[in-house]
Amino acid sequence: MSTPQSSAFQPLPRSQAALPAPSSLAEPAAAEPARKPRQRDPFFDNAKFFAILLVVAGHIIQNLRDIHFAHALYLFVYTFHMPVFIVITGYFTRRFTFAGGKARKLLTNVAVPYFVFETAYSTYHWAVGHAKFELSLLDPYYLTWFLMALFAWRLSTPVWQQIRFPILVAVVISLLSGMSQLPGTLEMNRVFGLVPFYVLGLFLKPEHFETLKKGWAAVLGALTMVGGFAVTYLFVDRHMATEWVYWRSGNPTLHVNNLVGTGMRLGLLVAATVLVLAFLSLVPRRQHWFTSLGSATLYAYLLHGFATKLADYYGWYHFAFLHTVLGVLAAGAAGALLATLLCTPPVRWLMRWALEPNMAWAFTALRRPKNYLYSGRRRRRAQAEPEHAG
Repeated sequence: MSTPQSSAFQPLPRSQAALPAPSSLAEPAAAEPARKPRQRDPFFDNAKFFAILLVVAGHIIQNLRDIHFAHALYLFVYTFHMPVFIVITGYFTRRFTFAGGKARKLLTNVAVPYFVFETAYSTYHWAVGHAKFELSLLDPYYLTWFLMALFAWRLSTPVWQQIRFPILVAVVISLLSGMSQLPGTLEMNRVFGLVPFYVLGLFLKPEHFETLKKGWAAVLGALTMVGGFAVTYLFVDRHMATEWVYWRSGNPTLHVNNLVGTGMRLGLLVAATVLVLAFLSLVPRRQHWFTSLGSATLYAYLLHGFATKLADYYGWYHFAFLHTVLGVLAAGAAGALLATLLCTPPVRWLMRWALEPNMAWAFTALRRPKNYLYSGRRRRRAQAEPEHAG
């Protein structure tokens, strides 16, 4: 099984053979066999690759939702595509601590890309869309909300690991957060609303995923996915507003009372969890040509928005062909192709400075409180007491 990582979008760390223990000067160290590097499980890279295809394809067909098929497909995909990433993120964060340089990785692999792409998208929006230039690092723009949420979830990990019934508490927080329209700053509605998926991932174990890899699970998963889309196409698409699947609006904004809003959110949590499990049950278990691309999904996630925004700004969605079922399928296929290209090694080499920067120069050794100052005072006081007693 693969080792923990900081995000479902980020590549799994490369394992290295353990260094030999230093030998004693008195006697030579006994030769020990080199420890084999831990093997990565291709299942998770495959899952991330297919999930990012859904993310990009979903954004591509967003402006084609005047077609019933496109709107139903969009609702269906948006119900579970980000929860997939969030669950995997939580799973690979279950051993997170602030030791061993993991806090540094949180800054370099999440905070720095957030700053770079929040600035880039704001500038791009102004330059291409001819809109007023606005930059607010506390109010994420477009795709960058996930990095903001990921940073908050990672910081909360030690809390979830120490409380009783963490998943239940996370669900209660999610439902309560929907009763108010929280400030857009820090994407609070999304951070609190989607946190149950992160906490679920934290407490999943390898054996749970092994169950999903069984043949009967794949059959059940396929039936669930087909049934889920059918229900969305025939019923949900006609009765549920798209805004629900964004998790960014409270009940007042959605014009429902707290009873209806809580019921809707609870239903979405259950539906998304079932569809996440069904999706994972269909993921290939073995190494394939696309497996290595699954370690670079953050590149596709953050970069594809420039293409979708460009198409939107210049009216490329006005072609009549795209507003047909065949056109929707073609646009989705183009999105999947774009996602695949953005995960390739040349793109990673070109954009590594922004998404996986080497910032060793910005850090120093961990600073600890200088307790020796207080211990020195106590020691001097203890030494002085016998002298006064005499």
